[in-house]
Amino acid sequence: MTTLTNWISLQTMQALGWALVHFLWQGTAIAALAAVAMAVFRRPSARYLTGITCLALMLLFPVVTFLSYFSEHTLSVEVGKSSPLVTATWPVARDNGSARVAGAVPQTRSLTAFPSLVEIWLLGVALFSLRSAGGFVLLARERRRKLAVVENRVLEICYALQEQLGIARAVEYCESVHLQAPAVIGWFRPIVFLPASALTGLSEEQLRLVIAHELAHIRRFDSFVNVFQVCVETLLFYHPAVWWLNRRIRAEREHCCDEMAVALCGNAVEYARALTLMEEWRSAPVFAMAANRGPLTERIMHLLGLARAHQGSRKLGLGGSVLFLVTALIAGNALVGLAHPKPIALASASPIRGLLQSAAPQSQVSPRPAASPTPKPSAGENRPSSAQPVSAQSYIDGMNAAGLPNLTADELIALKIQGVTPEYVKEMHELGLHPDADGFVGMKVQGVTPEYVKELRSIGFNPDVDQIVGMKVQGVTADYVRGLKEVGIKADADDIVGMKVQGVTPEYVRELQALGMKLDAEDVVGLKVQGVTADYIKGLREQGLNPSADDAVGMRVQGVTPEYIRGIRALGLNPSADEIVGMKVQGVTPEYIKALQAAGFKPSVDDVISAKVQGVTPEFVEMARKHGFQNLSIEKLIELKRLGILESKGEL
Repeated sequence: MTTLTNWISLQTMQALGWALVHFLWQGTAIAALAAVAMAVFRRPSARYLTGITCLALMLLFPVVTFLSYFSEHTLSVEVGKSSPLVTATWPVARDNGSARVAGAVPQTRSLTAFPSLVEIWLLGVALFSLRSAGGFVLLARERRRKLAVVENRVLEICYALQEQLGIARAVEYCESVHLQAPAVIGWFRPIVFLPASALTGLSEEQLRLVIAHELAHIRRFDSFVNVFQVCVETLLFYHPAVWWLNRRIRAEREHCCDEMAVALCGNAVEYARALTLMEEWRSAPVFAMAANRGPLTERIMHLLGLARAHQGSRKLGLGGSVLFLVTALIAGNALVGLAHPKPIALASASPIRGLLQSAAPQSQVSPRPAASPTPKPSAGENRPSSAQPVSAQSYIDGMNAAGLPNLTADELIALKIQGVTPEYVKEMHELGLHPDADGFVGMKVQGVTPEYVKELRSIGFNPDVDQIVGMKVQGVTADYVRGLKEVGIKADADDIVGMKVQGVTPEYVRELQALGMKLDAEDVVGLKVQGVTADYIKGLREQGLNPSADDAVGMRVQGVTPEYIRGIRALGLNPSADEIVGMKVQGVTPEYIKALQAAGFKPSVDDVISAKVQGVTPEFVEMARKHGFQNLSIEKLIELKRLGILESKGEL
C-alpha cells in the first residue's frame, strides 16, 4: 500500500474505493435525471431547486455507499467470529484450512487498484482544497480593502431596495477601485461592492437594477449555497457531471436574480443594456456573487423572452439524458454484481444495506425510479416548448422577410433590445433607406420613425441615414426647417444640424434681419456661437458703427462692447470697426489714451495702437521727460522705446 494511504485501515480502504467507483454511474444517473427535469421546468427557480437537490444527492450517494460497504464488512467479521460455519467477508487464507460455506455470508470482492485510486483521490481533494482556500483568502482580502461608503444618493437607493426585498440583515455598501463589476462578498455580514466604473458608467435606472441583482443574492442566501457547491466540487472533482451540474446551477441562479431585479425595478430592456455594458467588467473574485456572472447572450435572451433552443434540439437533449440514465443503471448493476457475486444472505440484517440498494439499484429495482420522471416531461413537453422557440423563430423569419437576412446573435439581440421590428424595417425600406443592423439600431435608439422621415421629405429634404439620425438627435423638426426657410435661410442637412446645435431659431434670424443684416446659414451660426444678439448690434449702431456679420463676430470675439467704444470716442477718437478690434486686441483702454493725452500728446488711432504695441507706457513718457526730452512726437517716443535708449545697462 502506498505512503499516503498507510494510515487508512483495510476495511475503510475497501468501502471508500467502492464508493468512488460506484459514484461514476451514480453521478451520471443523477445528472441525467437533472437534465430531464431541467428540460421540463420552465421557471429558473424550479430548475435551480432541481439542480441543488440533485447536487445534494450526488454528495449523499457516495456517503451512503461508503457506510453500506463499511457496515457490511464489519457485520461479516462479527458473524464470522461468532459462527465456525461462516468465513470473513474479506478473503484471507485460513491456517486451519476450513472450507468456506457458500451462501452463508456475502463475499465482497476487493480491487487491487483501490489503494492507488484512493491515493489519487486524496491528492485531488488536497489540490482543490488549496484552490478553494485561495479563493476564500481573496474574498477576505477584498473585505479588508474596502473603501469609503458610497455617496448618499446611491446609499439611499441601496437602502430603499433592501427594504423592498425585506432584507433585515446588516448590509454594507462600499465603493471599490479594485473590482470592476458589482459583487457581494461575505456570508453573515455581506458587503456590496460598487466599483467606480458602475457608479459612473451606468444610468441611475441601470444602477438600481444592478444593485437589486446583488441584493437578490443576499436575499436568497446564495453565498452559502455557493460554498456548498465548492465543497462538492472539491470532494467529487473527478466526475464531469458534478462540474456540469454546478455550472447549470450558477447559470440558473443568475437567471433567478435577474428576474427578481426586473420584478422589483421593471424595465428588462434597460437591464439588458446594463449587462451589455458590464460584459467587459470581469475583475471580481471567482467565489464572489458578481453581477456579470454567467453567459451574457443566454441571460439577455432569457430577460427578453427569446428561447435559444428549438423543439428538435430539446427532444434530442431529453433523449440523450434518458440514454445516459439507462447506461448508468446498467453499469451500476454490473458493478454491484462484481462487488457481490453471490446472493446476500445477511442483507436483511443490515438497515444500511437496504439504503445502499436505493443508492446502487439492482437490475430488478432500478427501472421503476429511473423511469418515473420520464413520462412527466413527455406529457407536458409539447405545450410549453413549442411556444417559445416559435416566437424567436418568427422574429428571425420576419427580419429575413423584411430584408435583413443572415443576422448574427449579437445583431439580433441589439435589434430586439431597441425594439426594431420587421414592420419598422419594411417601412424604412419603402422610404428608400437601407441601413444595416447597426444603422437600424441607431435610428431606433434616437426615436427616428417613418413619419419623421416623411415630414422631412415633405419640406424638400432628402437626408441620408446619418443625417436623419443627426437631425433627430438635435431635435430638428419639420416646423423648425420650415421656419428657417421662411426667413430666407437656405441650408442643407448638415447646416440645419449645426444651427440647431447652436440654438439658432427663426426668431433669432428675424431679429437680426430687422436690423438690416443680410445673413446666410454660415453667418447665422458664427453669430450665434459668439453670442451676438440683436441688442448687441443695436448698441454698436448707436455708436455709429454698421458692422457686417464678420465684423460683429470679430468684435464679439475680442470682447468689444458698446461701452468700450463709447469710452474711446469720448476722448476724441473715431475708430472704424477694424480699428476698434485692433485697439482691443492690443489692450488699448480709455485710461491708456487719457495718460498719453495728459502727457501732452494728441495721438491718432494708429499712434495709440503703435505705442501700445511697442510698450510705451505713461511711466516711460515720464522717464523721457526726466532726461530732458521735451515736445516729443509719438513716433520719436516709439523710436526711443524700440532702441532702448532710456533704459539703464542693468535693464538691457
